[in-house]
Amino acid sequence: MNDIKVIIMDVDGTLTNNEKVITAKTKEVLVKAQKAGAILVLASGRPTSGLRDIAKELEMEKHHGLLVSFNGSKVVDCETNEVLFNETMSVDEGQEVLEHMKKFEVIPMIDKDNYMFVNDVFNNEIDYNGNSINIIKYESRGGKFNLCEIEDLAAFADYPLNKILTAGSPDYLQQHYKEMMEPFKEKLNCVFTAPFYFEFTAQGIDKAKALDTVLIPRGYKREEMIAFGDGHNDATMVEYAGIGVAMANAVDDLKAVADEVTRSNEEDGIAYTLSKYFN
Repeated sequence: MNDIKVIIMDVDGTLTNNEKVITAKTKEVLVKAQKAGAILVLASGRPTSGLRDIAKELEMEKHHGLLVSFNGSKVVDCETNEVLFNETMSVDEGQEVLEHMKKFEVIPMIDKDNYMFVNDVFNNEIDYNGNSINIIKYESRGGKFNLCEIEDLAAFADYPLNKILTAGSPDYLQQHYKEMMEPFKEKLNCVFTAPFYFEFTAQGIDKAKALDTVLIPRGYKREEMIAFGDGHNDATMVEYAGIGVAMANAVDDLKAVADEVTRSNEEDGIAYTLSKYFN
């Protein structure tokens, strides 16, 4: 008997393959699961705007799907567009982080409405696996943002932020992330979401808290949930769900806390596991 009622998925490196595409096989299994009564939850570090096209592709608006964005600081109902949960950093906290980031060789990015704000659109390259990536283009296109340059982001950010994203070369971030988070480690959530991303959100914010806040009052139980992820920021939700699944391409720390390891995001890992529950 299938007891899964909620399917929770990280997006990049989990739901999508390395080309940022949901394969036909994975889409077929997820649509079938919804028709069988399950709901889908996209739980990502992406902004809400970067999840809407994926939700539409998976027909989530027809089946009460949910978007958990900014690493858990915001939850939106796909069907009604209602904001079910939203917890930001205070204005002071956001400005303090942005001021502190001026000391480091990182690229900070913040958003508001349809815009992503950066210091310099031409200072946009990071090194990753021997390749140069235009990280500002990558992030702004993924989030469906227009770009705007602001010389002093700390002074500009006079509004509450869901997330502050910083990008840098993996080696540099590994060497400096402790210094980056030192003033905030007791009052904000500071986490790697990719080897080249280090992010700041409000204290206590993570994907598991968002799920617990929204799903439990709706009558769902943890044992009815299955969660898939690949990164450090997926650990709380993989541990939270009744069945926590790490992708084969996941970081070792996530595999260590998962109930099982499935195939990689290049091998339809989600479809492979769900096919055992949804025939």
